[in-house]
Amino acid sequence: MKNIFFLLVSVVLLSSCSTYQDVLKNDDIKAKYEFADSLYSQGKYKKALRLWEQIVPLYRGRPQAERVTYLYADTYYELGDYYNGGYQFERFVKSFPQSTKREEAAFKSAESYYKRSPRFNLDQGDTYIALEKLQGFINEYPDSEQVDDANAKVQELNTKLERKSYEIAKGYNKIGASRGTFPNAISAFDNFLLDNPGSIYREDALYWKFNSAYQLAMGSVKRRQAERLEAAKTAYNALEKYYPQGKYADEAAKELAEINEALQANDLLN
Repeated sequence: MKNIFFLLVSVVLLSSCSTYQDVLKNDDIKAKYEFADSLYSQGKYKKALRLWEQIVPLYRGRPQAERVTYLYADTYYELGDYYNGGYQFERFVKSFPQSTKREEAAFKSAESYYKRSPRFNLDQGDTYIALEKLQGFINEYPDSEQVDDANAKVQELNTKLERKSYEIAKGYNKIGASRGTFPNAISAFDNFLLDNPGSIYREDALYWKFNSAYQLAMGSVKRRQAERLEAAKTAYNALEKYYPQGKYADEAAKELAEINEALQANDLLN
């Protein structure tokens, strides 16, 4: 019985494969359309895609063009090919401005760009494009059910950009002792704080700016040390003002004590 069962399954599979290949080679676009539609409905997106690729150009100007074009874009999307999916959804939106699927296509297009956004430490070109597309969707469809999701994605991407900027500044701090990049770190943290006043990394940026100023001052030649020590104290005051009981409070207090000792020593020498 088992052998008979497997034989029947094999026959069905071979028949299915044969039918698919036959349809691929057939010039009947209606048969291709119906078979692609069936494959799409079953979640067999790779096979469906090959058929959509054949018939999409042939359906332009026909009544079915809108549906075929949408399913073509959505097949890419379902396959996780967000480069082609985003592009095809964008084309759909432009080609069918009166479609009832336009809003959904616009969101999926923007979401495709969002899904292309890489890790924070890589080039963020796609992230900037995703932000532009998502914001465009929010502006065009302010009452959409997808607006909350789009806003959340915008926030997530902005946080990613903030982290990249923060990590660049912190990188200058890490190599400061060996490469002399503490001034670069201070400048980078200043720019970060100016550009991202509400960032989740604000406390970290304030502390590492102070730490950079502290290390720069402590390692300075005597003629420049007093000025830099005072600048470090100013940086400490900014941290202490906003985060008096923050996660860096103990470490910052120790470094401030060293700064005050160094200032007293400088006063004695003068």
